[in-house]
Amino acid sequence: MGLGKKTIDDENYAGKRVLVRCDFNVPMKDGVITNDNRINAALPTIKKLIADGAKVILCSHLGKPKNGPEAKFSLAPVAVRLSEKLGQPVTFADDDNVVGENAKAAVATMGNGEVVLLQNTRFRKEETKNEPAFSEELASLADAYVDDAFGSCHRAHCSTAGVTDYVKDTAVGYLMEKEIKYLGNAVNDPVRPFTLFWRRQGCGQVERHLQPAGEGRHADHRRRHGLHFPEAQGYEIGKSLCDDSKLDYCKDMMAKAKEKGVKLLLPVDAACIKDFPDPIDAPVDTVIVPVTAIPADKEGCDIGPESMKLFADAVKASKTVVWNGPMGVFENPTLAAGTLAVAKAMAESDATTVIGGGDSAAAVQQMGLGDKMTHISTGGGASLEYLEGKELPGIAVIQKA
Repeated sequence: MGLGKKTIDDENYAGKRVLVRCDFNVPMKDGVITNDNRINAALPTIKKLIADGAKVILCSHLGKPKNGPEAKFSLAPVAVRLSEKLGQPVTFADDDNVVGENAKAAVATMGNGEVVLLQNTRFRKEETKNEPAFSEELASLADAYVDDAFGSCHRAHCSTAGVTDYVKDTAVGYLMEKEIKYLGNAVNDPVRPFTLFWRRQGCGQVERHLQPAGEGRHADHRRRHGLHFPEAQGYEIGKSLCDDSKLDYCKDMMAKAKEKGVKLLLPVDAACIKDFPDPIDAPVDTVIVPVTAIPADKEGCDIGPESMKLFADAVKASKTVVWNGPMGVFENPTLAAGTLAVAKAMAESDATTVIGGGDSAAAVQQMGLGDKMTHISTGGGASLEYLEGKELPGIAVIQKA
């Protein structure tokens, strides 16, 4: 898998209590799961451990509880959905303390091949602070630890990193292995020509997203990012969102791209609107203008037709394509045209196509093109950081093969 880490195929877990960190941070509305892709992604690892005869103890976070336990963030609905998909009972340890009496009793009575799901790990404030006491409590339930939550492995939390200070038998699950394979190859050994689409809706966290180009990792990358670049070139961008503190970084990126022979593709036109839609899918009127001539009373919310062709042609010429970030406000049907154009180009390509998770994954699935992609990452921030070549805490702590 490229990192020399132990995987679950390296061991038979018969009779062992195995704590599995999953990513069950699924979208819910009124207590009902609206998308269970992340649950489906965890099933192969869970089924392998069940087949081994392990005592499978699952844990995950859900949402961002701010004041301790909150009913709307309970993992109870996940336990029900898991039971349906596994075809066997999943005991939900409804314990706001996560490792309280309910959890301990549930684990103590487990038989081989049975499954227990712990309550939301973020019900404990110590979780995100990676405090040793909670890490040790989690570890007390288990003989072995498996991390299969790629979407959370960029965070050094108790359930993703700290627990391994107390459980030394550690491995990555199938999902983690798959993520590392595809994203790792994209970073370290892509089949060329290699195209990388890099954008973040709302222009947030720009510095992180521009970092790969600053490092000049691959000489034939093609990158683009929103409307920071036109403003960095001295053009007016109207009401378009932009973090002015990053403009010098954009200038530096353009200079380094030129210096290193990187073909830097930027939007040449934009679909502009006067007022942002509320609700987000409300009808909007657009005007297509060059990115160098955006009216003062409008903001760019999607790429225009010339940019769509430019980016689609880049896809057609590539052997590897990694896409992180929609082209525009894809949640609005009118402003989804650019995202759909790139998604279709990737779906029709013979290249290895990797979707970097988060909004890009949601967009591709929403457009019905998910099954046309080589790999869709379950990570959001984790995908970004891994593509930048950063060492992720949840991977670093796993024992070597």
